[in-house]
Amino acid sequence: MDQPLSDQPLWTPSEARVAASNLTAFRQAASARFGLRLDDYDALYDWSVAGKEDFWRFLWEWAGLKGDLGGVALADGDRMPGARWFPEASLNYAENLLANAPEGEAVVFWAEDKVKRRWSGAELRAEVSRLQQALKAAGVGKGDRVAAVVPNMPETLAAMLATASLGAIWSSCSPDFGAQGITDRFGQIEPTVLFAPDGYWYNGKSHDIRAKIAQVLTELPTVKAAVIIPYINETPDVSAIRGGVTWGNFIAPFAAAEPRFERVAFNHPLFILYSSGTTGKPKCIVHGTGGTLLQHVKEHRLHSDVKPGDRVFYYTTCGWMMWNWLVSGLAAGATLLLYDGSPFAPDGNILFDYADAEGMTLFGTSAKFIQQAEKSGLEPMRTHRLDTLRALASTGSPLMPENFAYVYRAIKTDIHLASISGGTDIVSCFVLGNPTAPVWAGELQTAGLGMAVAAFDDAGHAVSGEKGELVCTRPFPCMPVGFWADPDGAKYRAAYFERFPNVWTHGDFIERTVHGGWVIYGRSDAVLNPGGVRIGTAEIYRQVEQLPEILEAVCIGQEWDGDVRVILFVVLREGLTLDKALEDTIRKRIKENCSPRHVPARIVAVKDIPRTRSGKITELAVRDAVHGRPIKNTEALANPMALDEFRERPELEG
Repeated sequence: MDQPLSDQPLWTPSEARVAASNLTAFRQAASARFGLRLDDYDALYDWSVAGKEDFWRFLWEWAGLKGDLGGVALADGDRMPGARWFPEASLNYAENLLANAPEGEAVVFWAEDKVKRRWSGAELRAEVSRLQQALKAAGVGKGDRVAAVVPNMPETLAAMLATASLGAIWSSCSPDFGAQGITDRFGQIEPTVLFAPDGYWYNGKSHDIRAKIAQVLTELPTVKAAVIIPYINETPDVSAIRGGVTWGNFIAPFAAAEPRFERVAFNHPLFILYSSGTTGKPKCIVHGTGGTLLQHVKEHRLHSDVKPGDRVFYYTTCGWMMWNWLVSGLAAGATLLLYDGSPFAPDGNILFDYADAEGMTLFGTSAKFIQQAEKSGLEPMRTHRLDTLRALASTGSPLMPENFAYVYRAIKTDIHLASISGGTDIVSCFVLGNPTAPVWAGELQTAGLGMAVAAFDDAGHAVSGEKGELVCTRPFPCMPVGFWADPDGAKYRAAYFERFPNVWTHGDFIERTVHGGWVIYGRSDAVLNPGGVRIGTAEIYRQVEQLPEILEAVCIGQEWDGDVRVILFVVLREGLTLDKALEDTIRKRIKENCSPRHVPARIVAVKDIPRTRSGKITELAVRDAVHGRPIKNTEALANPMALDEFRERPELEG
């Protein structure tokens, strides 16, 4: 076992903080309600899995959510897929968010240093009401799709809530997607209305996307109205866009009133999200109304300790599931702090400036942001107050132990650092934070309540203290409703249930620690297997990215001489070259801190590494490029030209 463990936790919550937490209040309430002795988190977790029907219903009641769950909590509960949660329920996602949205500032928006706006709860409801009426007039009803190519801005939130209020289905991507990437997604779901801005800001520059939207609409014949949000221009010309109408003109005929809500079934589709698409046209993953709401309420209120009046931020685009997660924070009574643009514009400190200026309580970001902040020499502890900040969450890729240490050394000593992991597949988390427990370097603190998470070996047996497949062995409410245009469910079953029957297999490589936490080692389908020894790529990245000469790295397994050999590609700091001395340093570090099996057979310098539009390195696309295989959907990549550097490399031919 080579877990990156430490002898002491990096942070332990005070007794007062534990006592005041939502998690403690919920645990005590559940104990009283069911006559149980849930004396600690472990007991609460065990009950949440064993008594899952009681747990999820009680969470609904405790959170005061609106709607009717009906008399049946779970039907066909022994089937995965096939289990049906609350089959008699009736609810509306938007109703629950707007009912709990703060009356004061509900939404604050920064677009780098270019735009700042804020909406009260009343202003948000008024905008949702007018949009609701406008969408209905445009032909949108229950089950129809509304698509959006949008920044993370207040209008996007209002459009989503108006869509959900009607029982319609929302699907979004970010405005930096290419035309083909947009149509590959939205062309499958046949939307009735499309929302888009006239452009967007990034790193101080404006990018007009009206011509791209006009092109996209030629491939989306079902769109009746294309609503253009003025963003980089006050009065954008939309005459060249088929069905084009500005936001103001779209809602102008309708007076603000209290929004009305179409209550729908628990599993009625709410969101359509997309797989990364690096292995073909993106799969359309359909998420249900009740499962999304319940899971997000659980993760915000219990695992993140979000309370009414808190101010919650996550750096995300609208093409990443963390946007869907973020906006559900309204259901916990939080103010949403939205941001669009570069996280480092203009001088590297903008997000920490935002935290101070707006009283941020939860700061959500990616592991890559934390790594880059450290490499850039940022020390917010010295330059910012961060006095309101109680929690910092990280996801997108494994957060290395050294990055944990950086947070406590350079950002804030008294903070709940929660490395979290789940994904688009469940629009939430399998493993995440526990605000009542210590934080150990390199570890995700706990499996989510109600989530029967385990690590399976190849034979399907649960293991601890060794790496295995991340699985969930019992049904949970936020499993997808299914995939769009997959009428018999064949693609859905193949994606998650083929490896181990009646068990969800997620595709991550994970290990249970001696502290009861978890370590993520990267995607299991990109796991290296030299000589039959399974190696997670994150283990190698942990060592390599600590070297000051290296900005970034990607590691793959190359098929070679009947086996697999480890190939490491590195991006070097400007002005440096990959000489023998640096190669020796890299190999020595990996050998000493991992094992001889981890040492790459070849190390190759490249200028850039391909990544998805949500910022994730695409190991599988690199692997296919190295082997001369076609990459089926380069539109899923933010920088597809980077793949050219990995094809036909002479260094890999001998």
